Amino acid sequence: MREERNVSLAESTTLKLGGPAKRLVHVENESELANVVSDADARGEKMLMLGGGSNLVVGDSGFDGVAVKIAASKVTPEKKAGKIHVRVDAGASWDAFVARAVGEGWSGVEALSGIPGSVGATPMQNVGAYGQEVSDTIARVYAFDRKSSQFAEFYRAECAFKYRGSRFRGDNCFVITAVEFVFDESPLGAPIRYGELSRALGVADGERAPAEKIRETVIALRRGKGMVIDAADPESVSAGSFFMNPIVDSETLAKIEIAAGAKPPSFDAGEGKFKVAAAWLIEHAGFKKGEPSGSVGISKKHALALVHRGGGTTEDLLVLARAIRDGVKSKFGVVLEVEPILVGCAL
Repeated sequence: MREERNVSLAESTTLKLGGPAKRLVHVENESELANVVSDADARGEKMLMLGGGSNLVVGDSGFDGVAVKIAASKVTPEKKAGKIHVRVDAGASWDAFVARAVGEGWSGVEALSGIPGSVGATPMQNVGAYGQEVSDTIARVYAFDRKSSQFAEFYRAECAFKYRGSRFRGDNCFVITAVEFVFDESPLGAPIRYGELSRALGVADGERAPAEKIRETVIALRRGKGMVIDAADPESVSAGSFFMNPIVDSETLAKIEIAAGAKPPSFDAGEGKFKVAAAWLIEHAGFKKGEPSGSVGISKKHALALVHRGGGTTEDLLVLARAIRDGVKSKFGVVLEVEPILVGCAL
């Protein structure tokens, strides 16, 4: 275990924004984690779990508490009843794990390639992209229960997974320590369920393609949108998609079309609801890629990403985010919800 004091959290986030943490503690295993968490709780100290920092917006004043980073990253596969069960420590790199899964022929997460961050963070918001969600392959989530000071296990049905959410998001009671996935063994990925990806692969929706080819294609698509962390790409200094795709009813969908004078890209979300492309709403509300041109702005590659170009503050970013949110609401009557977790700040 290693502890630092008054450490800037900007260096622990992909946005490169945010003030200092009072304490930053690096833990190597579950035992150290339990001790740090229990000690913080006993002292009434606020706690922040840090993964890869790719889905985090930290306020300029920082975090007046203890930030904790888990270093444990072991990957343990086991074959059971014809399936591959893989337990992965929370501190493991998500994309490194996806790369291994593709290489090993563990089918089901290949379309989630190129996503930054740690494995432990993925169940919280039910990370998803290109037609896959991490909940598709999760069997169990392991966590430390801060109320009972005991370790707990949650089977998939107990995780309350939903679009960009779960029982763990917004609930500080549980600290995720590991995730168990279950995979089919196959060189082919799961059936393609996303039009952009199927077109790029040259296959029909519902068909399968080699997992390695899916991974390569997804990374290329993400790179073209500035959604792959790359020190040479200033458009990747972001928290990924800043807003979620809103889910609306048919009446609201019709009103959006009338207001825009064009039909928005939408997807059936079940129960008479439709998921609408937030990037389309943002652009049709008058916000353009690459603007404004100051220290923060909308990515030149994707309207959903807000980028930090250097010399800015978290408040600068939030001012822009508020303008986008309010502009979309004024134009379409739809309120965009923030996707990253806000710490020490609010929209």
